[in-house]
Amino acid sequence: GEGERKTKRGFTMTEIVSAGGNASTSKGSAKRRLLKTAKKLFASTGKAAWIMSTTFLVLVVPLIIETDREQQLVELEQQQMGVLTATKPSS
Repeated sequence: GEGERKTKRGFTMTEIVSAGGNASTSKGSAKRRLLKTAKKLFASTGKAAWIMSTTFLVLVVPLIIETDREQQLVELEQQQMGVLTATKPSS
């Protein structure tokens, strides 16, 4: 009303209380904030998953392939050594 004193920012108490809104507006705002936060979390999780999978493909898969090749080579050498030592010429 006319007799109300204004605060330092120029608002009266009636304006401040009415600007607070009702509980449903507050709930809607909380839902929006929650949804926004969930979307950000989902997006950042997706980015992190993409980075991890790409790094795995670029760095780890070639290492696994090379280790497997090395193991096959060692097994082949062992087989060849077994064949050479098993066939000794008899005198």
